[in-house]
Amino acid sequence: MAPRKHSDEVELYNRLTLLRTERGMSRQELADAVGVHYQTIGYLERGEYSPSATLALRLAAVFGLPMEAVFSLTPFRTLSEQVYGTKEPS
Repeated sequence: MAPRKHSDEVELYNRLTLLRTERGMSRQELADAVGVHYQTIGYLERGEYSPSATLALRLAAVFGLPMEAVFSLTPFRTLSEQVYGTKEPS
């Protein structure tokens, strides 16, 4: 059974799926790199679980990025917004 967030928890957004897939990594490979079960990576990617600070730092280190490039308290802008300054059509 997946871990459940408490109703008072703040939403934590992440780019794990994007970063993992653009590097051609499986969930298992990422899990092995940070020392967790592969299902934990799935829970994190779907936003069903928030990582500890230590795990967040390990994940960011695997990608060679600062933690705030991987995790955010606000939604990340889409690629088209970042590169072209446009928003996705509604």
